[in-house]
Amino acid sequence: QLVESGGGLVESGGSLRLSCTPSGGRTFDNYERAWFRRAPGKVDREFVASINWDDDDTFYASSVKGRFTISRDNAKNTVYLQMDGLKPDDTAVYYCNASRGGTTSWGRGNQVTVSS
Repeated sequence: QLVESGGGLVESGGSLRLSCTPSGGRTFDNYERAWFRRAPGKVDREFVASINWDDDDTFYASSVKGRFTISRDNAKNTVYLQMDGLKPDDTAVYYCNASRGGTTSWGRGNQVTVSS
């Protein structure tokens, strides 16, 4: 129900922008939107960033604060993650998420690889 795009291979210090768009005609109005990632060899997904649906307040993991920016375009029903100053430790599969109350939807993930 959510489709991520924009990942790929980039050199250390480079930038990428991930996009997350609903599929199948779904809209996620009034949902909190977030990005998570799973690093190689890790089992759990790690929180990266989120944006509230009502006031657009944003929250970031300490490891990405100041380098990543989450934003949303409600007209396009799309959420973005602008990633600048990428480091090899940012290498992971990135997942977008939409949640409201007890309902959560996930994308299938998009690989981001940062070479040193």
